[in-house]
Amino acid sequence: MDRSTRKLDHIRNALATAENGTNCFDDVSFVPNSVPNTGYEETKLATEFATFRLPSPFVINAMTGGAEATTPINQKLAIIARERQLAMAVGSQMAALRDPSLASSYQIVRKENPHGIIWANVGAEATVEQAKAAIDMLEADGLQIHLNVMQELLMPEGDRDFRGYLERIQNISEAVNVPVIVKEVGFGMTKETMRKLLEAGIRSIDVGGRGGTNFAKVENMRSSHPLTMFEDWGFTTVESLLEADSHIHAQSSVMATGGVRHGLDAFKAISLGAKAVGVAGALLRLIHTKSLAECLEEVDAWHHQIRVAMTALGIVQLADAINVPLLVTGKTAERARLRGIVLDQLAQR
Repeated sequence: MDRSTRKLDHIRNALATAENGTNCFDDVSFVPNSVPNTGYEETKLATEFATFRLPSPFVINAMTGGAEATTPINQKLAIIARERQLAMAVGSQMAALRDPSLASSYQIVRKENPHGIIWANVGAEATVEQAKAAIDMLEADGLQIHLNVMQELLMPEGDRDFRGYLERIQNISEAVNVPVIVKEVGFGMTKETMRKLLEAGIRSIDVGGRGGTNFAKVENMRSSHPLTMFEDWGFTTVESLLEADSHIHAQSSVMATGGVRHGLDAFKAISLGAKAVGVAGALLRLIHTKSLAECLEEVDAWHHQIRVAMTALGIVQLADAINVPLLVTGKTAERARLRGIVLDQLAQR
């Protein structure tokens, strides 16, 4: 099967795979503040991730590209990014690196958003030359390198050999002239993985946790021999954020993606240490069911929801969310404690 057909399969299956009724963010709640001494209008949403000063913490995260039919999807996403000043990453460009005729499905993003923050995207199997070509294709401001081992193993035509990943990631990071963000695609990251990335020189990490688009399920839907027992593989976004200890935060910028449904989920992620929050599946469903104006209204609603939470908890700057006391309960708390994570400090900060 060619990559263009696979890209379309991924879009169809992602749209057909509704998110579960439960979500890791439901295990996180805030300690209320009845006298916050703040005003809604003074709250500020700006944040810093990697070397980027972002007007909004939301990032339109990697989704698609690599087939002619994906061009209008990327076009709509780029317009949303432009109109609401959101950073945006394209989907994996490996297809266009092998077949340059597919480059326009990605380049539409820069065409629609000539002055925006745009990140290129390659897999960890990419060479330095391919990474540079992906950046040049978009005149990109940053580069995502995605990790998707379980997806590849479940993909009928996927990779089966993952030797040399860290070495290639390090080589790319040292060779390109833009920030490199290493991201998971929905299986989460452990502290051990993040520390290995730090040792390889990576300073920007997207934990890409379980809870959003389930790529194990997406690939099983494409397979004649589905391995459904792996559809719950990995760590959730909240679990992954809890894995990022003070050493990791001191040396890197952490981003959260996976299962973010609204502004309150995003604010919970930021309170757990994320500097930016990626959205993908939620926006993909929006642009397939709503008008562009309605999509923009939804992004505005997400911003409003964050500012409501900030006002209620007594903070003006988004960076101060890391000091807000919160409770982690349920299955998330149980699993975190097994990993040696002390949750009491979060509730009493």
